Amino acid sequence: MDTTLSDLKLEVLHRISQMIGRALQLDQALDAILAALSDSLALKRATVTLVDPKTGHLAIHASHGLTEEEKGRGVYRLGEGVTGRIFRTAQPFVVPDVRTEPLFLNKTGARAIEKGHVSFLGVPIVLRGSTIGVLSADTVFGADVSFEEDVRFLGILAALIAQLVSLNREVEAREEGLIRKNLSLKAELSARYQDFFIVGQSRAMVEVQQLIEKVAPTRASVLLLGESGTGKTLVARILHELSTRASAPFTKVNCAALPENLLESELFGHEKGAFTGATAAKAGRFEEAEGGTLFLDEVGELPLSLQAKLLRFLQERDFERVGGQRTIHVDVRIVAATNRDLAEAVSQGGFREDLYYRLNVFPIRVPALRERREDIPHLASHFLARMSREYGRRLTFAPEALDALRRYPWPGNVRELENLLERLVILAESPAISAQDLAPYLASTGLEPESPAFESARPGSSDGQGTPLREMERRQVIAALERNRWIQSRAARELGITLRQMGYRIKKMGLESVAFERRGRGV
Repeated sequence: MDTTLSDLKLEVLHRISQMIGRALQLDQALDAILAALSDSLALKRATVTLVDPKTGHLAIHASHGLTEEEKGRGVYRLGEGVTGRIFRTAQPFVVPDVRTEPLFLNKTGARAIEKGHVSFLGVPIVLRGSTIGVLSADTVFGADVSFEEDVRFLGILAALIAQLVSLNREVEAREEGLIRKNLSLKAELSARYQDFFIVGQSRAMVEVQQLIEKVAPTRASVLLLGESGTGKTLVARILHELSTRASAPFTKVNCAALPENLLESELFGHEKGAFTGATAAKAGRFEEAEGGTLFLDEVGELPLSLQAKLLRFLQERDFERVGGQRTIHVDVRIVAATNRDLAEAVSQGGFREDLYYRLNVFPIRVPALRERREDIPHLASHFLARMSREYGRRLTFAPEALDALRRYPWPGNVRELENLLERLVILAESPAISAQDLAPYLASTGLEPESPAFESARPGSSDGQGTPLREMERRQVIAALERNRWIQSRAARELGITLRQMGYRIKKMGLESVAFERRGRGV
């Protein structure tokens, strides 16, 4: 084979290698490969024939040099004709002169008017040991020409095409999986939406539902207010799913979970070299949420420097990445949530007044569970029924137990109620949950319900060995603080409670001065 032809084939391979990145558009990539093959080499009417998953037949998937009508006629049963034989045997096949080969069916009719020798070359497209199709082309050389090098070259291209097909199929499978997952999440959200509102028939929750339905279809920013555990994250998801942005991403960022330097990069992204460790450019959550909703949880904890950048986005809808100069514009709806009193934070200088008014376009206050006590029995029974099904148990509430739940102040709100009922379903020994079953859990916060039934279930307020439950709890809190060097957030995490609940216990138990002294000494 002469040097010129070798150079041409290397050039074709180089052009084709640049098309690998177009695997997601398989038809376009294959058309471009076949065009390169025809334009640079004496190989005409190149085709890629793949198995049609609907019919099980071989059909021309991409071609160059065939009309749409000719391409549509190129359908073969497995094993039919030269193409079918190549597929069945997984071996190359050469027809030196298509006019003299009975296996050559010319179904496309493209060679009917060709003059002189038309030779046909075909090789199998093999993926992970299985034949998935055939790559073929015509030449117009005489029958005495050796086709060995051309067949070898087509074999190389067939291997590349197999990888393109594989990448495309993997992406399609992943997309189908994501679609199924999305449908599953929407079904789950729908169920949780029903949990949230159908069993919440109090006036306060009806008002929340009405506000959600009014603002969801709009572009307005929404500020969700309320204590931890009331369901603000769920409300944000519901707002997104009921909006015109439902098919776009819902992205969540907890503004209290990351230090300032990392939070800025997380939100706005960074350019390569923007800081130590920034080895590549990275898009932030604003870019990831393009066309959808960005949920800023605990927005009251956002540092002042980032508050200015967020304010600019709300005003102009653009920003720059960390270390970047290029202005990026995105279409993102902001839903923020906080358990802080932002008006008070503004008066104390901890939150920008102009940002507060920008976020507070449409506030929705999600009420605490103790503010809608009439919902508690319905919620508790709903959660109990659901978890009983999940754990394969049949449990009910005794009347005095529901009364105790209704009177309890629920500092952890709906989340605390749900977690408590899951523990009870796992640990309960009798089919009817009594006030006595609840006593150890509700008393552990030091905030007992004002229920005679509950008090009667706590004989002597002790553990049965003469130790008052409150004293046991005090020892437990002090021990956790000691183990964590009196860092309240760590101790709270160990005990499975919130930092606010830990602060309440320290105050109620008279441990504030001790905590201050220990922190001052770095103990």
